[in-house]
Amino acid sequence: MSKSTSAVKTADASVSLVKPEQTLKASNALVAHIKKAAATPASGKQNLLADEETTVAQTPVWLTLTTKSHIHGSNKLQPSKIVLPHPLNTDEEATICLITADPQRAYKNMVASEEFPEDLRKRITRVIDLSHLKSKFKVYEAQRKLFSEHEIFLGDDRILNRLPSALGKTFYKSTVKRPIPVVLMAQRAKVDGKRVPLEKGKRKEKRDPTENANARPLPEIVAEIRKAIGAAVVHLSPSTNTAIKVGYANWEPEHLAENIEKVTTELVERFVPNKWQNVRSFYIKGPDTAALPIFQTEELWLDESRVVADGQEPPSALPGKHHKSEKANIGKKRKSVGTESEPAAVEEAPAKEERPKKKAKKVLQESNDEKLDKEIAARKATLRKQKAAAKKAGEV
Repeated sequence: MSKSTSAVKTADASVSLVKPEQTLKASNALVAHIKKAAATPASGKQNLLADEETTVAQTPVWLTLTTKSHIHGSNKLQPSKIVLPHPLNTDEEATICLITADPQRAYKNMVASEEFPEDLRKRITRVIDLSHLKSKFKVYEAQRKLFSEHEIFLGDDRILNRLPSALGKTFYKSTVKRPIPVVLMAQRAKVDGKRVPLEKGKRKEKRDPTENANARPLPEIVAEIRKAIGAAVVHLSPSTNTAIKVGYANWEPEHLAENIEKVTTELVERFVPNKWQNVRSFYIKGPDTAALPIFQTEELWLDESRVVADGQEPPSALPGKHHKSEKANIGKKRKSVGTESEPAAVEEAPAKEERPKKKAKKVLQESNDEKLDKEIAARKATLRKQKAAAKKAGEV
């Protein structure tokens, strides 16, 4: 076993195995390649209308995670975010749409209050809850208009799984403007690790829509929104590959490397089952570039005992294991258990029951036309005699 392999098994999840010097080296190479590709297009023809700086600034850098086994579990597949040391969205004029759980009036009042920071209040141009979102933006054209009116969308984590059906493919066919999860609900008090249930009277009484007792305090909501604006969004799928945007090509390589180190550590610690033992590789790449490796493990499988070399039998065929391909002992003789004084009798499999034979069809007799003609002629002669006798009796 190599040193890197043993390090993976003994490493703590909070300690990243990705080397900072390797990350910085790959970041420098990737940024230089993207800038060179923007200056000299592959077609060889320079576009006079294209701005090189704008093209590079809009080119994202992706971190790709490859695991040995599929990531599964409803908790791990929930959309989440990772707070970065260098935020992704630094535009102070980018508009924000906040999608909350019902009712929306309580959160609208918070944003409109004087206690809410003025710079953030100007950027949040719309606050809408799920019920109003479904009723007002049900049509495809309305969804496209909402998509174009805002640069950033924030979604309450309580309704995040219901937003794909409400927003449709306009938002979810790409990851550009998918809602970033924010926690707006206050945590309920716990006793012995369990949440305290609400009182029966409070459950039945009608709540005031302008007051949301479940909402977090205003300073906490402001801090949560500021963190979410520049965070990296994690959208996991039940597969072995995951891509996360960690920066842009016009950044300094040092800033890009710091974001990559933070994301790799958070990903393994929070989302990957079995932590670093399940990590196969980390890559960084641009939209149209090759993937540059920053970490690769020597172990390709999570459970090496299930890997069989060429020419060997699978584990199911080893001694002491039941072979699934073996056919059942049907129709063969088997010995019954006997005593010492009486030998064991040999039982034969019961013979197959014979199917009943089909009944023979009845043979019809051949018709005799001559006999039938004679019977008809005799019957007609009898009728003539009877008519003649009746006629004589009438004349008398």
